[in-house]
Formats: sequence, structure tokens, C-alpha cells
Amino acid sequence: MDVRLDGRTALITGGSKGLGFAMASEFAASGADVVIVARRDDVLKEAVADIRKRAKTRVHAVAADVGTAEGCQKAYDEAIKAFGKVDILVNNAGKSQTGKFVEVTDAVWQDDLDLKLFAAIRLARLCLPQMAERRWGRIINVLNTGAKTPGAGSAPTTISRAAGMALTKVLAGEGAPNNVLVNALLVGLIESDQHARRHKSQGTNVSYDEFLKNMGKNLPLGRIGTAQEFANIACFLASDAGGYINGTAINVDGGASPVV
Repeated sequence: MDVRLDGRTALITGGSKGLGFAMASEFAASGADVVIVARRDDVLKEAVADIRKRAKTRVHAVAADVGTAEGCQKAYDEAIKAFGKVDILVNNAGKSQTGKFVEVTDAVWQDDLDLKLFAAIRLARLCLPQMAERRWGRIINVLNTGAKTPGAGSAPTTISRAAGMALTKVLAGEGAPNNVLVNALLVGLIESDQHARRHKSQGTNVSYDEFLKNMGKNLPLGRIGTAQEFANIACFLASDAGGYINGTAINVDGGASPVV
């Protein structure tokens, strides 16, 4: 099956590194014009240069903080200015923020909800009307498996992610009559920049490859996932090949989650 995104434009938040960068690269390689959004201009420039080495489509970077209403508006406005439309929105910006419930302050709650939930709300609200007008659109909300199985000490992340799953279902129902499909991808243990930083901070003699191998040895598949594997399913959902998948929350975790 040849999964193509020719003629589509994708807006990806948190697009300069990790899963966001992997999705941007895969979308571009599949024919889409891509807008990547992140806060650091220097990292964005590196990401754009790297993507352009791999794909012939257009790539545009927007330095913005989507944890604010102004940042969301800037990301959308610059995407429209650059390419005239947004066909695919990937709400990927986020970070792992957890702690004991009684110790999580209002400021931490607000920061987490602004970045993970309100960014998705605001950007979807901006993108949906023009998607509906063209009767074609895709929204992918990147969450984590804790949205389905929140545990002790996992707030505020699992709370904001669970809200993101509910948002996904609401938007899927409202977008369906206009062929705007909305799904969530729930991240399990997948190689990322945060793991590289954790390995470096430990200062051990264990190689990074061995470090990753140890992390994944107790998972059902016996290994952690790769960003490319995650990008592959995102690209499928964003394409016409995924045209009958709507309102789902798919675990991308190698079978680790105890629930489907």
C-alpha cells in the first residue's frame, strides 16, 4: 500500500524534535507541505534543514509557544500565510509533568493544561472551519497510554491527556459530516530526546543502546518503540488510506497497556 499525502498541508506542534520531527519528516517524504511549530528558533532551523535533505516538498517553521492563545494564533496564521490552508493538524506539543497530587500547584496544573489541552482546543477551533469548507481534514491528538490507565502520582499529565481523549471523541463526531476525521495516538515507551538526556545525566558506563535495551526488556515486544514506527501510523491516519478511521484512541506501545 502506497501511503501518500500529495497536495496536503500539515501543521505539527512540537515539530522540531522527537515524535514531532519524525512525523514531519515522514509527512514530507510522503508528499505533504509541512509547518513545524516549536519555541526555539535555532532548533527549528536545524529541523527544517534536515527535512529538506530528505524531501522535495515545502517546509516552514514557526517559532511560537502554543501554550498561549497568542502562540496558537501565530502558528495558524503563519501556516495559512505560507501555504494557504491546513489539511492536517497534529497536536503533539507536550512534556511529562507528574507528581503527588497534593504537591501539584495551581501553576503547574495551569501550565500543563495550557500546553496539552488548550493548545489542541485552540488550534482545532482555528483549523476546523476551513477543513469543513473543503470537506477534507485530519486531526491527530498525540496523548499517552496513561490517558486510559491513570495511576497514582501521574497528575497532571494523565488528567490533561484523558481530557484530550474526550476532546478527540467530541471533535470526531462534529467533524465527521464534513469528512474531518479526528483520532488520538497514545504513546507508550518510545525512544526520544528525553531518554537521551536521562542517559547522559546518569553518567554511567552503559552505552546508550544498552540503556534503551534495558528500558524495553520487560515490555511484551521486548524493546521500546522508535519514532519512525510512530510516524508511520500517524502518516496512515493522515492519508486517504485511513479514510474510515474516526474517533479512535490507538495505543502505540508494543502491547504494554493493560487496556485496548
